[in-house]
Amino acid sequence: MTRLVAPIRLRAHLGDAAHKVSWLELFFDLVFVAAVAQVAEPLHEDYSVAGVLRFTTLFALIWWAWTGYTVFATRFHADDALQRLLTLLQMFVVAAMAANAEDELHSRSSAGFMAAYGVLRLVLVAQYLRARHLPDARPLTARYVAGYGAAALIWLASAFLPAPARYVVWVAAFAIDLGTPWVTLPHAVKVPPNPGHLPERFGLFTLILLGEAVVAVMRGMRSQADWTLLAASTAFSGMALLFLVWWWYFDIAAAASERFVRSHRDAIRFNLWTYAHFPLYVGLVVAAVGVQRSVTAARWTLHGEEAVLMAGAAAMVTMAMALISGAARQIHAAGDRYWVLQRAACRRASALRRRAP
Repeated sequence: MTRLVAPIRLRAHLGDAAHKVSWLELFFDLVFVAAVAQVAEPLHEDYSVAGVLRFTTLFALIWWAWTGYTVFATRFHADDALQRLLTLLQMFVVAAMAANAEDELHSRSSAGFMAAYGVLRLVLVAQYLRARHLPDARPLTARYVAGYGAAALIWLASAFLPAPARYVVWVAAFAIDLGTPWVTLPHAVKVPPNPGHLPERFGLFTLILLGEAVVAVMRGMRSQADWTLLAASTAFSGMALLFLVWWWYFDIAAAASERFVRSHRDAIRFNLWTYAHFPLYVGLVVAAVGVQRSVTAARWTLHGEEAVLMAGAAAMVTMAMALISGAARQIHAAGDRYWVLQRAACRRASALRRRAP
């Protein structure tokens, strides 16, 4: 039975159970993907540079909110009633963000979107405050509380500012949000993320976004008046493109495999691996909308501004996958060296025990 309040524990002390993604975490991820779909909805009608910039701005906050909670959950484990209530609160606030994501950035609804994001970050701060009793994690949690707490207050204050003054405040607040994990790097090795839990969360989120992209292709197929050979080949090409992204991410790059953080250099690579998912996800969503428009029109190529956006999205996905692949190879190499040294140490200890009288 779930306890009302229980102490937060380090995932590093949970053994194999720490690697498993819970059903609540999967539910949490689905809510965020639904919010992404809501934010991307205007892009289907306004597939332009302005539309992409608007989507990217709003998506950046949704993605960073999801990443913030996921990074917390991969270091600390809590499954009491209080933690579940905090998770429910975050899910509700994300829904409120999505409900305020329909208008332009200078509108009142966008101000509400940013204010809701500020509330979401304050909930994350409360979760880090719950973990401050752990001696090893205290320096880490103190820096997250200070950085994320200051940024959250700035986000809330920005809701009362007119445009374009609020844009400057948004940039400052987001810079603090993005910079906080780098300030914690010296303490990230002492309280490392679980090597299997976070990559699995990112892999599942990527898979769900790919599913949303497949839905976009289906929309294009449904809107076709005649199912001609050109229409069918265009739809198949769109599906094949998404399949290639899946193949590259999960097989070639092995992006969802374990990530070990045992040194300052590993922590830097881990942060780069995490941040590289942002251009991947933006490019994936923008490319999916472009594929939908191509399938709807039953033509191989887009023209003008649409073609530029589609090419830019494909370039973003390629660049992000190259970064993820490079970081993955370096982290895997470090992990392999660790296990080789560990096995060598075990063999040495066994040999010494056999020699002992």
